[in-house]
Amino acid sequence: MSGSRYGEIAEALRRSILEGEYPVGALLPSESDLAARWGASRGTVRQAVGLLASEGLVGSRQGARRVVLRQERRHSFAQLTSFAQWAQAMGCEVSSRILTRTTRRVGAEEASRLGVARDSEVLYVLRLRRLDGEPVLVERTAYTDWVAPAVRDLPDDCVSIMNSIAGSAGIVAHYGEHLIDAVAAGSEDARLLGVRRGSPLLRQRYLTYTAAGRPIEWTDDRYLPGSVAFAVSNSAAAAPLERHAGPSVTPHPVRAS
Repeated sequence: MSGSRYGEIAEALRRSILEGEYPVGALLPSESDLAARWGASRGTVRQAVGLLASEGLVGSRQGARRVVLRQERRHSFAQLTSFAQWAQAMGCEVSSRILTRTTRRVGAEEASRLGVARDSEVLYVLRLRRLDGEPVLVERTAYTDWVAPAVRDLPDDCVSIMNSIAGSAGIVAHYGEHLIDAVAAGSEDARLLGVRRGSPLLRQRYLTYTAAGRPIEWTDDRYLPGSVAFAVSNSAAAAPLERHAGPSVTPHPVRAS
């Protein structure tokens, strides 16, 4: 759960939507009604509802209210949250199993992403994640040497590594960079997720940092198709798209045949 007040309100409203209290097409209560219910300012409520809008759960205003658009599993990048936090907010039962923990020399891509020397060592963790008992995600993570001891101490069934090391070692992720593409399932992915080798998987790779900009982890996540949708919101006000006239073109004369 987010530690912010608007995050708490957003989580409660999200659960209400996912549990059917506000079905698709229904209107949420007005900002003033929500503010009264939660004993919060309208500005705080507006932030909470805006977060749901960024996730695609609610749409544009109808007067002072928002309409419910969908109830699918959407993971928004508006806030940096762990898989477990997101899944629990969606009302899902989440479980995890660490399959291997190996200390090895860093790979070329990992060294570049984590900003460490090529002769450095990282803790490499392979983990299988489940939603409502079904495998949905294979996670491969390289942890930097200063983070590794905290991760080694965790039990194999740790639900959220990031939440755990934040509590036990004060290692908190403040920033994240995400890359999303599609890949074919290799032999290991296929076995763990119960699909055919070569089946399409949604891949999310990301790098997380502390507030001081110190890299924590470089992760390669591979999801079953349909298990999650990633929501990204943008605005022309933040980065306007400018249209420029192209070079003038002189038409060629057409010769009569």
